Amino acid sequence: MTSEAIDDISPAVTAAPADASTAARNRLVIALLLVSTFVVFLNETIMSVAIQPLMTDLGVTATAAQWLTTAFLLTMAVVIPITGYLLQRINTRPIFMLAMSIFSVGTLICAVSPGLELLVFGRVIQATGTAIMMPLLMTTVMTLVPPEARGKTMGNISIVMSVAPAIGPTIGGFILTHFDWRWMFILVLPIAIGALALGAAKMKNISEPRSTPLDILSVILSALAFGGIVYGLSGFGEAAAGEHGLSPWIPLGIGLVTMVLFVFRQLTLQKEDRALLDLRTFAHTNYTLSVMMMGIAMMALFGVIILLPLFLQNVIKLDPLQIGMMLLPGSLTMGLLGPIVGRLYDKWGTTRLLVPGSILVSAVLWGLTLVDQNTSVWVILAGHVTLCIGLAIMFTPLFTASLSSLPMSLYSHGSAILGSVQQVAGAAGVALFIALMTIQSTTLMANGVDQVEALAAGIRTGFLCGAIISLFAIAAAFFVKKPPANPEMAGMGGH
Repeated sequence: MTSEAIDDISPAVTAAPADASTAARNRLVIALLLVSTFVVFLNETIMSVAIQPLMTDLGVTATAAQWLTTAFLLTMAVVIPITGYLLQRINTRPIFMLAMSIFSVGTLICAVSPGLELLVFGRVIQATGTAIMMPLLMTTVMTLVPPEARGKTMGNISIVMSVAPAIGPTIGGFILTHFDWRWMFILVLPIAIGALALGAAKMKNISEPRSTPLDILSVILSALAFGGIVYGLSGFGEAAAGEHGLSPWIPLGIGLVTMVLFVFRQLTLQKEDRALLDLRTFAHTNYTLSVMMMGIAMMALFGVIILLPLFLQNVIKLDPLQIGMMLLPGSLTMGLLGPIVGRLYDKWGTTRLLVPGSILVSAVLWGLTLVDQNTSVWVILAGHVTLCIGLAIMFTPLFTASLSSLPMSLYSHGSAILGSVQQVAGAAGVALFIALMTIQSTTLMANGVDQVEALAAGIRTGFLCGAIISLFAIAAAFFVKKPPANPEMAGMGGH
């Protein structure tokens, strides 16, 4: 996080409260949450360039190693729905301390892991802490920042949401070039502990906890639904690689069935305000369209983050540091554009940003379907920067338009659902892209095609899937509107 980004919070937050001490408290709380969330989100993708070294060091396959990313995203998707409950029951300071403590413990476990199993377990613990941070940040901002200034503040949040995961491969590549892979966690641990200590000293309570029941059955159903879908998708890749195990159709079927049961359970419970996730958020069309577009964008982002390093390392033959440096310009561009796009949103609204942004993302994904071992690294670099520009133009309007379409009573549920969709889409994107890559490359190698050429073809297949999905985002971009300043007064606000 830059000092400029944190300073930008000041006018937004001070617009709401009349009392100067309250304004200062609000600025401090949001700044601490932004910095801490940036630290924990950095870990989402720091392992993406480590897949090849880990495969060699630990003697595992690509489909097994990719669970270091998929398990992280999947755990977040399972835990985030519970955060809607936690945010209503627990005050700001203790829930912040809980999240950062869990994240620090998970980082320590990863740093001392002797093998893949414990490493994945440590990543799951890390993800549990990370899952709490994002809804806490989003709900806090929506509560403290007035509607007319939210675009600017959400622009700063987009730095956390997009740049932290995007810059992960760069940092991971630098560390792997000079140190053992465990140093990716050893170096992060003191930063996490520092954020925890700073929060312990400076974090203030700004929420008003209330008694809310937790429906255990809903928690179980959500875990089975999200877990089954992503596990099933990843299983197709393992099956194509000849790895024997449970048929991927079984967990995928269980996931889809339990997702239906989970939805019906929430529809029943929300009549008594007892839902784990209140699905009345989807009665607001603007919110629904924004969430759908966010899911597509996250599938594209994480699919590219996992496939592009594999392509650069195994097809173009770059080392981890070179890969990290290749991805750095796009990541920095995304960060620089976040606050700018936030200001443009406050001025222009959604359509003039989302339409060109979604077209840029789709164009790059279609372009990536043409890459092979002869593709210039400069072409890849230009494509990645363009992709990051498109995503930056999309993220801030989607964050702001989605949650601003809801009444305040649904903020915690809206941010939890948005976070869940983001992580499930990211995990599904990783699993789906890897599965398609593995199926295609394995089939071609079985027919005598050269390994490098087969892998390149498999990666192109993964990008083709993302390119097709991106067309739906372009269509939806025309229908997302800037919400009224007060959805409470506007009925369904986003209709």
